[in-house]
Amino acid sequence: MTHDLVAIGNPVYDIIITPYISTKGRVLSGCSTNACLAAAKLGMKNVALIGSIGKDCQTIFLKDLRKYGITSPKIKLSEKTGGFKLVYDPTGDRTLEVLGVAGKITQDNIPEECLDTRYILIGPILQEVDLNLIQFLRENTKAKIFLDPQGLVRKIGPNKQIVYHNEKETMKKIVSLVDFVKPNEHESPVITETDDPVASARILTEWGSPVAIVTLAERGSVAISEGKLTRIPPYRTTALDPTGAGDVYAGSFIYEHSKTGDIVSSCLFASAAASIMVEHTGPDFPMTEEEVRRRLMIIRERFQSHLQP
Repeated sequence: MTHDLVAIGNPVYDIIITPYISTKGRVLSGCSTNACLAAAKLGMKNVALIGSIGKDCQTIFLKDLRKYGITSPKIKLSEKTGGFKLVYDPTGDRTLEVLGVAGKITQDNIPEECLDTRYILIGPILQEVDLNLIQFLRENTKAKIFLDPQGLVRKIGPNKQIVYHNEKETMKKIVSLVDFVKPNEHESPVITETDDPVASARILTEWGSPVAIVTLAERGSVAISEGKLTRIPPYRTTALDPTGAGDVYAGSFIYEHSKTGDIVSSCLFASAAASIMVEHTGPDFPMTEEEVRRRLMIIRERFQSHLQP
């Protein structure tokens, strides 16, 4: 069976606190997980998730995946379940305190059938993926590879707080192996050593990724493909919880790209989808293709207005 999407990265169970909400205990999250949830809710079939989960959360995790339509988990058991305590201040900045770290993902964790897929999303949360795994994937699949590098630039600092770091030469090699790369406004300066998101996206394409996208929270996103810059407007809404917005952007981009093959329309669609995620907390965000396309029409009007001379 050919998969439509295989997402690689450890699921997490997080505690989230924003000026507007506070979760009651830990909730399912993670880059690869949220991307899978978005794609499945939009109607993508044959979605697989590869990662590690602790025995403490194994039962509830498998129950959650069945509930949200992820029928092909390829999960190994780890000593602990990964997770963070995320605390947002009124400006939208956040701190991440590590609650647990799950195991590494190696090529031995990749079932052969998962190499037969249209898209692979690499979405680590804390160093569980490395260059060797990405090289293995590039050499053994014809899939288009989408990289969200968030977990590659995180390490554990004092008091279990996440801090950013970057091994530039390794990152350059990784970026050269993927078809799409999408850091956010905090990660791109770390990776490319520039605060200008457009310059950052250009550097990422110079390193070898055909498409580079930098998401900018309430300011939308920028994308560069074939040397052309596109500024993607946001859907204006109130962000109760920004957690997972970039993950949903990634999964929704892949969903739309699988239908159209067009970078700009896929970014616009992803921007609309991400706006739904920030209005909710956790995996229960009520995403439908109909609602995403309704918001897409509003974004597209602003986008086309901006293009007019």
